[in-house]
Amino acid sequence: VCDFEVRDFVHTFGDLHLYTNHLEQAELQLTRDPKPLPQIWINPDVKDIDAFTFDDIRLENYESHPHIKAPVAV
Repeated sequence: VCDFEVRDFVHTFGDLHLYTNHLEQAELQLTRDPKPLPQIWINPDVKDIDAFTFDDIRLENYESHPHIKAPVAV
């Protein structure tokens, strides 16, 4: 749609912190092997960036590990 070449996605966290009552859950998260990356499907028929709708973009083949429960930090 924009005629840009695909590049890297880089993300940084600005306010990342870990509460002491979440240490066990963080340790569990660190033991998990990464799953294969999902694919993003973008409707090739859309030619105007402002014409996209919710149905024109899909995340496919997403696979996650089970949920890790943690108490709310107060």
